[in-house]
Amino acid sequence: MKLRVGDWVEVRSKEEILGTLDKKGCMEGLPFMPQMFQYCGESFKVYKRAHKTCDWVCTVKGRRLSRGVHLELRCDGEAYGGCQTACLIYWKEAWLKPVNGSIKSAVSSEQSSISISPSSVFFLPSVSSCTEVDVLAGTRAEDQQSTDEPKYICQGTQVLEFTTPIPWWDISQYLEDYTSGNVTLGRLLGGFAYAGYYRLARRRRIGRPLRWLYDIFQSLWGGVPFPRKRGTIPAGQPTPTATLNLQPGELVRVKSYKEILATLDTKGQNRGLSFDAEMVPYCGGTYPVRARLKKFIDEKTGRLVTMKKGCILLEGVWCQSRYSECRICCPRSIYSWWHEIWLERAPENTEKR
Repeated sequence: MKLRVGDWVEVRSKEEILGTLDKKGCMEGLPFMPQMFQYCGESFKVYKRAHKTCDWVCTVKGRRLSRGVHLELRCDGEAYGGCQTACLIYWKEAWLKPVNGSIKSAVSSEQSSISISPSSVFFLPSVSSCTEVDVLAGTRAEDQQSTDEPKYICQGTQVLEFTTPIPWWDISQYLEDYTSGNVTLGRLLGGFAYAGYYRLARRRRIGRPLRWLYDIFQSLWGGVPFPRKRGTIPAGQPTPTATLNLQPGELVRVKSYKEILATLDTKGQNRGLSFDAEMVPYCGGTYPVRARLKKFIDEKTGRLVTMKKGCILLEGVWCQSRYSECRICCPRSIYSWWHEIWLERAPENTEKR
């Protein structure tokens, strides 16, 4: 299937999916997580074609994924100690079937002219020894001792296992970004323009005037200012805090970029949390609070981390990969983490944006 954004698919039955998994509950290294079973037999819209993704923990670069899709579904974290990061779930096309007539016709036409080879057998349900118990057991590392704190295995911790490196200059990824409907042509060209400009703006002699010109040009049409700036508070010195005790459903306004920069140190951080360039487009906007994030899986170690004060997740506010070098147009859409010092309660009767 060559699924595009907006196509409707049905998640295959539990038996069909188990037939594609190995004893560890994986297909080509991609774990099928226990909470995904609840969606079997239901239909969902394709959010993005996951032909690529990103590793923001180890290599901080783009990765290629074979026959992957993101639906409008996120992980609930129940099988992973209550992790609250709400990551998009990866789906293999073999776990889905189209419900749109035109897609069915196209698939049938292609299959009629293709002979089955050993490398393509995994597209078809097969007899497997994998069970639901195996899938659940696959959420924990096998090498840990019973006295250890759990070491979890989820799709996020296994990104390097089910993907391969993809160089930023590989033009095929950008063609698929566009033809799949993941991004518009304007967004794609804008990403290229920024990437080229950013490389020039990092040069010592011309960097500062180029960043100034960028801000001037963007201000003429209400665009986003240069998104990679840092604060002035010396690294290691205390940064300001705020306690709003925000709760899910409350409407908040993201402070201006200038106000947020005043809370950052020279590393661009506040109490160890970076204010990323992908968060800049949301400055000045108003959004509902999705959750207070206190627990998350460290994707590098697989351990569950509990924060004392936690961070805030906002509805619809995630990485758009507009300014991420080597990861332009990544469809992973990771929720941004916000300190309360960067937010303020919105006045009543304010419309969300």
